[in-house]
Amino acid sequence: MTPARQLLCLLFTLGGLAALGAETPPAAKAPETVLQRLARRLKFQQAMATNKQAFFGFTFTNQIEPSQIRFQHHIVDDAGRNYKAAQYDHGNALAAADVDGDGRTDLYFTSQLGRNELWRNLGGGKFADGTARAGLEMTDQVSVGAAFADFDNDGDPDLFVTTVRHGNRLFQNQGGGRFEDVTTTAGLGYSGHSSGAVFFDFDNDGRLDLFLTNIGVFTGNDLGRGGYHIALTDAFAGHTVPERTEFSLLYHNEGGGRFKEVSRALKLRDGSWSGDATFSDLNGDGYPDLYVVNMQGDDHYYENLGGKGFVEQTAKRFPKTPWGATGVKFLDYNRDGLMDLFVTDMHSDMTQQQTEDALGFRPFYEKKKSEAYCAVQWTEEYLQGASNNLFGNAFYQNRGPGTFAEVSEPLGVETYWPWGISAGDLNADGFEDLFVTAGMGYPFRYAVNSVLLNDGGRTFFDAEFLVGVEPRAGKLETEWFTLDCSGADRTNDLCGGKSGLVAVPGARTSRSSVIFDLDDDGDLDVVTNELNDRPQVLVSNLTNRKAVHHLRVRLVGSRSNRDGLGATVTLRRAGQSWTQFHDGKSGYLAQSSLPLYFGLGDATKLDSVEVRWPSGAQQILREPALDSILVLQEPPLPEH
Repeated sequence: MTPARQLLCLLFTLGGLAALGAETPPAAKAPETVLQRLARRLKFQQAMATNKQAFFGFTFTNQIEPSQIRFQHHIVDDAGRNYKAAQYDHGNALAAADVDGDGRTDLYFTSQLGRNELWRNLGGGKFADGTARAGLEMTDQVSVGAAFADFDNDGDPDLFVTTVRHGNRLFQNQGGGRFEDVTTTAGLGYSGHSSGAVFFDFDNDGRLDLFLTNIGVFTGNDLGRGGYHIALTDAFAGHTVPERTEFSLLYHNEGGGRFKEVSRALKLRDGSWSGDATFSDLNGDGYPDLYVVNMQGDDHYYENLGGKGFVEQTAKRFPKTPWGATGVKFLDYNRDGLMDLFVTDMHSDMTQQQTEDALGFRPFYEKKKSEAYCAVQWTEEYLQGASNNLFGNAFYQNRGPGTFAEVSEPLGVETYWPWGISAGDLNADGFEDLFVTAGMGYPFRYAVNSVLLNDGGRTFFDAEFLVGVEPRAGKLETEWFTLDCSGADRTNDLCGGKSGLVAVPGARTSRSSVIFDLDDDGDLDVVTNELNDRPQVLVSNLTNRKAVHHLRVRLVGSRSNRDGLGATVTLRRAGQSWTQFHDGKSGYLAQSSLPLYFGLGDATKLDSVEVRWPSGAQQILREPALDSILVLQEPPLPEH
């Protein structure tokens, strides 16, 4: 360890000890149970929220049974009975769209084994399995990511699904929610270690292009149960082996249902171990720029050169990036009209000390940056030069023009074992809040999902216990796998002294999430895709607790892509403004087709809704009706 690193580690350790001392619980006669620790966290959050102005007097309840959703996520053995530190435990996507045009949002869950499933929204909070009818069954395909987008501009959402070495798939919506596999003709059948996928129109030609993130080679050629490729024993050291690099891919939409891979031609060669990416127009030139997270090293930001190519500008915009980033989301948290950036860092929390239970459930500890930089097992070779990295979440406040300040600690957005980010105004006060999925599952302890409520654009505060997201109703564990201790598994260490079928439990844990108004009551609900478990359907009672004013905006492009992805929407009222960039990003590994939701606080009318379309067109609608869905169609070219 270098002298500079030793000094930084000493300072970190002293700060960590001070924080731990501040929250040491009183001596107990017996060790605390998990539920007792979680109960202490509720009291802690109640105490910390006493001086907050944001409303938190509402509750989410898990309505999985009334929803009638029966989907069950299934893992490969490398994430369970044969657990090894490999990227299989990163889980799967949940994407949402109105696939059949009935005005209700449907849900698509991906799974590693078993089948992916489409659940059609019947209204009233109930769903029905529409997988077979839609033609979207992908059984034992080791799926990962999912993205809904209208790539052919025909007015209904199509679907792209990524897999680990089973080939990625493009499904074209034929109308009415029936899909056809058009992967081969589209040229999108790449087979590798694929993860997240992002549709965006990088050259503003009115057709959605596709950026596909690939993690890197973490499997060998031997097959396990269900046909998955068994992970390498040193999967998490793969980034130190250049031959295992697997570049992410940029596909240009050529029209006519065909795509062309153009990464090298446009100088976008990203070899990060990347799970996801997102886009926004940060330099204001009208072309979307790309931010690619790296779960084992530096993130990368690529500026768009007028649709003709990309140039890396990471150091110019974001001098320090997280080392172990997984989730990413642009949002305007303080309503200044500028897009800020939130990045979650999962892998920095995976040091030996942190994965052991000695410090579990300590709020101050989990709100601090990781000690990964100081961890003995994280060598200089493994970190590959980390002086320009953060070890924890990053929040970049856009101070314009093109200037960002990293403010995660003063904003209070550090979380523990985080995966993806969903943004939405959960209390409809006019400021977007954050839902962060988290946890590891087997063989680690339980960890909480985070709800970060936005306190008027000043800070965020932890509220998952205040609003009923934590602790989860029911058990905190689920049956992770079953061993045959009298048969094939008798030599397994977990079978010591046991015979017959033995169920092995694991902590429940979330991966992806989506926020939308599931029951059409005017407030936002949350659905999650769990690892090796059933989903959570978290329904809000906000509209029963206070008057809610909102506006949902659905964009329909003409010169721009039909989804309006890449548009900026601004609402104005008496000197106030609300701005959202339409990227479709929702949670981890997923892209959805949803209307933009604006909570309006106490506002009972608006002066205008303004849209800047990807084509460059500007559109203004005066005094729209509130508490409804506003469908805005891009104006045609003016006649000459």
